[in-house]
Amino acid sequence: MAALRFLAKAIGRNGKPGLINIDKSGANTAGIKLYNEDNHKRIEIRQCKYLNNIVEQDHRNIKRITDAMLGFKNFVCAEAILTGIELVAMLKKCQQRYSAQSHATDADEFYAIAG
Repeated sequence: MAALRFLAKAIGRNGKPGLINIDKSGANTAGIKLYNEDNHKRIEIRQCKYLNNIVEQDHRNIKRITDAMLGFKNFVCAEAILTGIELVAMLKKCQQRYSAQSHATDADEFYAIAG
């Protein structure tokens, strides 16, 4: 049920995907199947434990930075710090959400994304 709630929340924020890559987790599989049955949708499941490695490698830098900290005091603080770390990583990898024709500087894009 927790996997189903998480999936519904993620779909509400980002839209319905056509395909989801997951590892061999039974809870995730059951959550996706329940979502498909309840909402009469068809989300394809692709299970392969190695397809998640690309996503997990992307978190390596965040883990390296946050391991040196003593932990987060509260959720608001954790959200703010992790948002900033992700934002800097996105800018380094040129993953801006705006088109190249917008002629915005990196600072303008930073404030637009962070705001």
